[in-house]
Amino acid sequence: MWPAPDPSTQQALSDRGYRPVIVHSREEVDAQIAAFPAALFVDPLTGPITRTALQSLRQAAVAAEVPVLVTAGLGQATREAAYGADPAVLLKALAPRDSEQHPSRVLLIDEHEEIALALTETLERRGLQVARAATDTEAVALATQMRPNLVVMDLMQVRRRRAGIVDWLRANGQLNRTPLVVYTSAGLDEGELHRLASGETVLFLAERSTSGEVQGRIVDLLAKIGTN
Repeated sequence: MWPAPDPSTQQALSDRGYRPVIVHSREEVDAQIAAFPAALFVDPLTGPITRTALQSLRQAAVAAEVPVLVTAGLGQATREAAYGADPAVLLKALAPRDSEQHPSRVLLIDEHEEIALALTETLERRGLQVARAATDTEAVALATQMRPNLVVMDLMQVRRRRAGIVDWLRANGQLNRTPLVVYTSAGLDEGELHRLASGETVLFLAERSTSGEVQGRIVDLLAKIGTN
């Protein structure tokens, strides 16, 4: 994990039998590889993360074939109050291009059209190529066509008993190379959705909901990702 988890996250992980090991650098990720970690869990609740740090942690995990899960929040803070870099810049650090001829490819999974359109515009302004899917079935079909460098999805769309995109990434040998960023709109009033389009409310890696439902879904997803 990076950074040290907040108490509720620590408890949720411990309840499910995980032993969080805190890392601060690429070297510390490398040092943990012999213990076969289930995943690198980046959850910037207790401290901001820079583009350089995020890129370095991702590179270390990919080199060691360890899947990466990053959590985020939607509408949890104003642009002025959020700390850390522009979210689109941070996401770009997670999705390096695989050639000079193609921009980074992001698969965005969200059934809410307003949220999907706003996030797409934000990412495309930073030069990322975005493909949108409203359902898990659509996501798998798009992934087959585009081979994403990064998957960004609404946590609430991860089904408890199955996660088609995770299964697809694993079956195609891409799970350890394609970070997943999950966010939740928990706590975001439906009436505030229009603020996404104006840029007043955006995706923040430094904020997210800590409700029991959200924590449970994150741990469930970690279990899916970490299953070899």
